[in-house]
Amino acid sequence: MRAESKNQFAEGHSRSHERERVEARSSTRSRSWLHSEPGAEAGFVRAPRAAFTLLELMIALALVALLMVGLNMFVFSMGELWGQNTDKRLFEQHVRAVTRFLDHEMLAAALPPAGKTGQAAIAPQEVRPASGNSDNLLTFDLPEGSRLIAWPMQPLPEVVCSLLVRNGQGLVLLWHSRLELHFADDPPHETLISPFVTAMAYDYYDANLKRWTTETTLQRDAASGNYRAPQRIRFTFTYGKLTKETMITLPVATEGLPNF
Repeated sequence: MRAESKNQFAEGHSRSHERERVEARSSTRSRSWLHSEPGAEAGFVRAPRAAFTLLELMIALALVALLMVGLNMFVFSMGELWGQNTDKRLFEQHVRAVTRFLDHEMLAAALPPAGKTGQAAIAPQEVRPASGNSDNLLTFDLPEGSRLIAWPMQPLPEVVCSLLVRNGQGLVLLWHSRLELHFADDPPHETLISPFVTAMAYDYYDANLKRWTTETTLQRDAASGNYRAPQRIRFTFTYGKLTKETMITLPVATEGLPNF
């Protein structure tokens, strides 16, 4: 009797556990049905949505391609506009650099002790270049030399310089030092200043007529017969179809301060 009651109690306990499991499964299904996407109750679950569709990717690639094409056209057009005036810009820079260099060197020649009061710091002088043909050229002294001069050995002071325009070569600086052993016999050294200088002219001022005249050669003084120093020099630069003329006013030697 007691064994039968135990069996009945065990069967009732198992039935209650089975009933609880069935109720738990039914509640879980109801909750999953409430939170599932439409169509889940039909027996299938919708796959998660992709980031981009094929159509969206093709549109994005087309927009990026159009943007790159527009950017390349802009860059190439700007480069073409910038490169059109490259020769002119570089030519003008060269002209300004040469003009500043000559102006600086001639100003240094007019300062003491090279320039002496009452004497022309830059004056015509007969010079015999390496070609052997003597000519009267504008000549000036540079006590400390010039940065454009490349000495074969030890640099020397008291450099005598002359300017010569040679056809097919350009503006040439003739130079040699008074301290060289064969200063009076050997021709001066040569340094090319600019290959684009094709002409050099001289401006003279007539105080009586109060006017300027431009001459292609150095002029002689009517009274003494000696060559006169001009007041200004004009240089003509030529590169292809580009031509530019610059002018330098020759400085006048002034009296310096005494040495203490």
